[in-house]
Amino acid sequence: MKEPTLNLGRYWHLLLKHRYLVAATLAGAIAIGVIATLLMTPLFTASATLQIDREAARILQTEDVTPRESMTQGEEFFQTQYGVLRSRSLAERVIQSLGLAASDRFVEQMDITVPSSGRGTPASRRSEAVLKAVQKNLGVQPVRGSRLVVVTFNSPDPVLSATVANAFAENFIQANLDRKFESSSYARDFLEERLAQTKAKLEDAERQLVAYASNQQIINIPTPGSAGAESGTQSIAASDLTALNAALSQARARRIAAEEKWRQANSSALMTLPEVLQNPAIQRLAETRAGLNATYQQKLSLYRPEFPEMLQLKAQLDEADSQIASLAGNIRASVGQQYQVSVNEERALQQRVNVLKGDVLDFRSRSVQYNILQRELDTSRSLYDGLLQRYKEVGIAGGVTANNISIVDRAEPPTKPSKPNLIVNLILAVLAGLGLGIAAVFVLEALDETLATPEDVEAKLEQPVLGAVPVLDKNVTPRQALLDVRSAFAEAYYSLRSALQFATTNGVPAVLLITSARPGEGKSTTALAIAENFARIGKRVLLMDLDLRNPSMHRLMNVNNEHGMSSILSGAAQLANVVHDAPGVSGLRFVPTGPLPPNPAELLSGSRIQEFLASARKEYDLVVIDGPPVLGFADAPVLAATVEGTVFVIEARSTRRGQARGALKRLNMGNARITGVVLTKFRADKSSYGGYDYAYDYHYGERVDRGRS
Repeated sequence: MKEPTLNLGRYWHLLLKHRYLVAATLAGAIAIGVIATLLMTPLFTASATLQIDREAARILQTEDVTPRESMTQGEEFFQTQYGVLRSRSLAERVIQSLGLAASDRFVEQMDITVPSSGRGTPASRRSEAVLKAVQKNLGVQPVRGSRLVVVTFNSPDPVLSATVANAFAENFIQANLDRKFESSSYARDFLEERLAQTKAKLEDAERQLVAYASNQQIINIPTPGSAGAESGTQSIAASDLTALNAALSQARARRIAAEEKWRQANSSALMTLPEVLQNPAIQRLAETRAGLNATYQQKLSLYRPEFPEMLQLKAQLDEADSQIASLAGNIRASVGQQYQVSVNEERALQQRVNVLKGDVLDFRSRSVQYNILQRELDTSRSLYDGLLQRYKEVGIAGGVTANNISIVDRAEPPTKPSKPNLIVNLILAVLAGLGLGIAAVFVLEALDETLATPEDVEAKLEQPVLGAVPVLDKNVTPRQALLDVRSAFAEAYYSLRSALQFATTNGVPAVLLITSARPGEGKSTTALAIAENFARIGKRVLLMDLDLRNPSMHRLMNVNNEHGMSSILSGAAQLANVVHDAPGVSGLRFVPTGPLPPNPAELLSGSRIQEFLASARKEYDLVVIDGPPVLGFADAPVLAATVEGTVFVIEARSTRRGQARGALKRLNMGNARITGVVLTKFRADKSSYGGYDYAYDYHYGERVDRGRS
């Protein structure tokens, strides 16, 4: 299973490992925090609260000169106001209003250092230093979810803090009013200039229009609209054409009616005409004739028609009929005359209308330029009227103070200092101390090149750890510790023996080389312990010392070193002549190095070493070689390429990672088969971190014995 990336347990044990460093860093940070707090000058913070509205109260129903922000621009508006509060111009205004730049007391109170040299005059450098101090101690804190903003100022004097905070609030309001007034003033000046230009343009347009109308004889008269108001203008010809056209329509209607009457009078009986029947004279004559006819018919029964009285009545009847017929004929003739009059009237009006049409068309052709000039005049007049109205509105609005900023709470001199805060400083010191301590721990771990624990070996060298051998007490020799089978030292090598038995699929390698990166790491002790432990379980073991440059095994075995492996490899002796029985351990035999040769590498790289090892494998179950350290020589790589397995010994907290990796690299270049690593002189009591407690493994028996005693 893959180890998690974030190993909190390892980090915790790293802190425990360097707990004294972390504690020292923390104590130092706390001490520095306390001392710094005591040395700090107390600062008093005064705050004034302002309310900032997007729009001022609408006293007049006129539009502002400055643009209004929409709801989507509200946040930008408030951020702009906060920026104005922090601006250089407002700070300079406050400094000028309070005379801070010229105040030596303010410079002393704020501990302002005025540069003695630099750009500008001494007065300008002093003003710049005061400005920076004021801006540095100014605070602008918006109240979340409201239109309130708190303006704060820090200084050693509570009264000064309140004075400056209130000065910022008041000058911010006044600056806002000044900007609005300046905007109105600019607008008035701009409108005055535009009014003068538009007025001149309007007068010029009027002169051009009048001159053109006079030259072209264009006369327009106003046309009445609704309620007697004028709705526009019209030329005389167009007005006459309109009137005559209306009269022509009426005349045409009368002509049509007269024509219909005349057609009916010609096609109908004379006495059936409505005009005849409705004529009063004919009606009177008809009544008279009816009376005469009645008298005639009455007397016809008494007299004969030839009777003079009857003839007289007959003559009267004929006279009446003649008068009626004459009058009816005149009526018909008058209908015809009326028709003729209507025709003549229509013809005359039509001729006049045709004449006026030509006049109107000619007038229109001459009015094209006139209309252009008229439109230009109307446009100039509309623009002039609009500018004049706007100028009046701006003039009225400019005299009214419209303010959208107000002071909610004025700053009062604080009674307690706001800085330094001992509790806050201690918390910050603790956090800083812990942070620096933890950072130092990780830096030390990152820079630590030593191999202190099995985990370091596996992580930094990527090699398996076969065992960890504890460090011995000062007065105990390795040989003494190995003889004490219940010691932690001996127990560690028992565990190493078990690990070697499972190191490969075939068990422990038949020929095993023990080497290290440098001398004094415990490789000889390890070789001896491995050989003795395997011999104790009944194996035939041959222990050889092949460190032909600085041998030490013969001293541990208390054997004469006059003859040994150098004699065998040079052909001067046989194995039987130089092998010794190990004292106290049956089954273990030892071969010392013998005389030191001048060329160990050549001696070890010859064919005799391979032949010797081949014959030794036939006679012994295990051959353990105490080889030379890798160092910069070729001895160890040559041997590692010859044997079946190599155990690499590393001294805990002494061998550096670079040394070990360099040695392993040289061994691998010789095709060495690295079986694993043995970590010697391991201090389990100082390495109980990372989730392992190595002291438990090797001291269990000792604790039991001490308990029994």
